[in-house]
Amino acid sequence: MKRFLSSFLAVACAVALPALAADDHAPKHGGVVVETKAGDLELVAKSDLIVIHVSDHGKPMKLASGSGKVTVFNGKDKTEAPLTLAGEKLEAKGSFKVGAGTKVLAEVSLNGKPAVAARFTLK
Repeated sequence: MKRFLSSFLAVACAVALPALAADDHAPKHGGVVVETKAGDLELVAKSDLIVIHVSDHGKPMKLASGSGKVTVFNGKDKTEAPLTLAGEKLEAKGSFKVGAGTKVLAEVSLNGKPAVAARFTLK
């Protein structure tokens, strides 16, 4: 019986691990991840730079084109900035008030596809 149970658990783990790996939505760059139709967007926010990394189930996505804008909400303050393609990520430069609880709305168009919106809350 123990041998059967051990074999069963080994098979169950072997089947479950690839399924868990396929849905890897954990942050890779220390930011906040939101899943969208365009892929997983990870927002990393600093006071002078906002970066959005794009991945598909944990694997970086090749970007031929990308654009959009971010709107940063911190209390009553609202700051907007355009997103531009910078290698395999999108960047917005400016002066941003960011901290725990800051909300960011990103509207992103990638590789010629329709724009998607993502809402982030910084931790």
